[in-house]
Amino acid sequence: MYYEKTLENGIRIIGQKMPYLRSVSIGVWVGTGSVKETSKEAGISHFIEHMLFKGTQKRTASEIAAEMDSIGAQLNAFTSKECTCFYAKVLDENIKNAADMLSDMVLNSTFDPGEMEKEKGVVVEEINMADDTPEDVAMELLSTMYFGDAPLGKPILGTRESVRSISRDDILSYMDRHYRAKNLLIAVAGNFEESAVESLAREYFGGEPEEAPDQPSPVPPDVKGVRAAESSKEIEQCHIALAIPAVGPLHADYYPSMVLNNALGGSMSSRLFQGIREQRGLAYSVYSFNSAYKDAGSLGIYAGTGAEQAKSVLGLILEELDRVKNHGITDAEFQRSRDQLRGSYILSNESSGSRMNSIGKNKLLYGYARSEEDIVRDIEAVTPEHVNALSKTMLTTKDIAAAFVGRAEGLKAELERLTR
Repeated sequence: MYYEKTLENGIRIIGQKMPYLRSVSIGVWVGTGSVKETSKEAGISHFIEHMLFKGTQKRTASEIAAEMDSIGAQLNAFTSKECTCFYAKVLDENIKNAADMLSDMVLNSTFDPGEMEKEKGVVVEEINMADDTPEDVAMELLSTMYFGDAPLGKPILGTRESVRSISRDDILSYMDRHYRAKNLLIAVAGNFEESAVESLAREYFGGEPEEAPDQPSPVPPDVKGVRAAESSKEIEQCHIALAIPAVGPLHADYYPSMVLNNALGGSMSSRLFQGIREQRGLAYSVYSFNSAYKDAGSLGIYAGTGAEQAKSVLGLILEELDRVKNHGITDAEFQRSRDQLRGSYILSNESSGSRMNSIGKNKLLYGYARSEEDIVRDIEAVTPEHVNALSKTMLTTKDIAAAFVGRAEGLKAELERLTR
């Protein structure tokens, strides 16, 4: 069971007690990310995430770090396409310190112009680092090809030009629109008392009621036909990334699609890993993955291989998609994949940080957080018939997005030839 409360100003609280732990994780979630940015604001959500560590009205950046280090706390943040989260994991006795620090950062950061200029350099180097990582380049290019001009296709980091152009006024305007009480959520997991959490929330996040900004849902992509792009880089490998339409977390087919992904390429025993790496030795890294957003989803496939065998690997991937579509997976594959999904889900939720992340994201984006028991029950309810029926409609090679990075010449044409 979850503890839930909405303060008078609209800030929501959700918590899960784990009294057998000595830790508590608390996160401040904001319902904004790259999908809410205008073209001029590209990367601003992520840049704000950085800047909230750079000083407040009562703490310098070094004091923020020293204060958290002095109690052995873990303080961090992340930005996604749909949300931003600032969080701390502390001993249960230090929950007040965490609430004080997070509220100070979110509500009282100063955005010093000098610190902004230094941090722009840090973010530009982060972009440079991603550009020097071919797998990251392939995934970002794949997102662009899959989502097209839709908001979900925007890079979270922005561009070098957009980051360098962000002003202090831009940040204050963006936060005024999105960092409103009704667009904030506090998630807590671990060893805590409900009355203490509510008291801390009122003390550090209370205030006058504030209206939430309009939050239009991103337009789901309409992937039709073949969309592919090649990015030439003088590197040893060719990086292949593919995506086909799938379902989001609210769809009835979501857990069957997760089981299907596990059997296809989501584990070491999967068809793609065994066929391409273990049996043929054509790739070190090959896997499939689900990308799930509030109103959209995709099934992705990645492989890194030598340029001379890239066309063969691409062909093998498409052949396996066709094989599973036409013949389904075996009962043994189904049982193994479903059990793996169940086990990995349970294991992933054993820390206060992972539970805070799960309940916070689900409450913020979908309006509710489901219990571990309910999710395990849904996984266990998946049947081989459901998975194989889904494979016939989902594993299409006619509607596909692709990105090829490295020594990739000719792969776009090969994909078009293989999917005719």
